[in-house]
Amino acid sequence: MAIPVIDFSKLYGEERAKTLAQIANACEVWGFFQLVNHGISEELLERVKKVASECYKLEREEGFKNSAAVKKLNELVEKKSGEKLENLDWEDVFLLSDDNEWPSKTPGFKETMAEYRSELKKLAENVMEVMDENLGLPKGYIRKAFNGGEGDNAFFGTKVSHYPPCPHPELVNGLRPHTDAGGVILLFQDEKVGGLQILKDEEWIDVQPLPNSIVINTGDQIEVLSNGRYKSIWHRVNATPDGNRRSIASFYNPSLKATIAPAPELSEKANQEVEQAANYPKFVFGDYMSVYAKQKFLPKEPRFQAVNAM
Repeated sequence: MAIPVIDFSKLYGEERAKTLAQIANACEVWGFFQLVNHGISEELLERVKKVASECYKLEREEGFKNSAAVKKLNELVEKKSGEKLENLDWEDVFLLSDDNEWPSKTPGFKETMAEYRSELKKLAENVMEVMDENLGLPKGYIRKAFNGGEGDNAFFGTKVSHYPPCPHPELVNGLRPHTDAGGVILLFQDEKVGGLQILKDEEWIDVQPLPNSIVINTGDQIEVLSNGRYKSIWHRVNATPDGNRRSIASFYNPSLKATIAPAPELSEKANQEVEQAANYPKFVFGDYMSVYAKQKFLPKEPRFQAVNAM
């Protein structure tokens, strides 16, 4: 079983209706899908791979060798207790946003990643417009909800991660199972080193590496806005004994001040149908993030309940 692979360029031709249906199905049934022919040039993606790998070697690798994950794994191996490290991840990660400090020693890193982020943000907005159309919402509805109106207030962040070779992958997670807090996530993953899995029908399934594709997944806020039509999906990264997995995840999230609730069109429609409407609360995204920060690796339903009580 493999997650859907969709040719995004076919949205703009005779196969538009078929492609819209493929994306709708991927959102409703899978919560994860891969886009090919997404409009981001291979030349840019090759540069991104290059600067990300060079940045890790130049600015990150030494730090990871002295990280808590490495120290605690070594301690666990010496103990020979058979336990697994449950409360940390075998991951080196840093965030790029519009207003934080970026790595500065790697030639071309800042320029390449700024160009990449600009292209990814456009792709995220195109994907959200497709979701609007498939959900029967006005064009731009999700973007407007995330921006808290007409401005450009949504948060667009990019996490640059590496999962270095792990001497004892059975004792630690690359990244613990979780759902994503935000809106639409766009992942440029390693084309050789696997490890990403999603939970589908109570079974962990590999997200197959596919050169220069962009993996899309829906976060908790899309689940709320769609009134449960689209679900955020549990996923994880397994540590691996060989290969340094590169993973660059960009996320289009609501502004912390944005109010998130099921779209009225969808909650009214659900109320009219025999099935009971999914009961998602109305909340301010910043409040949700306060809860998520403490409960990221726990089931999501109590997060919705906690934020509803605020």
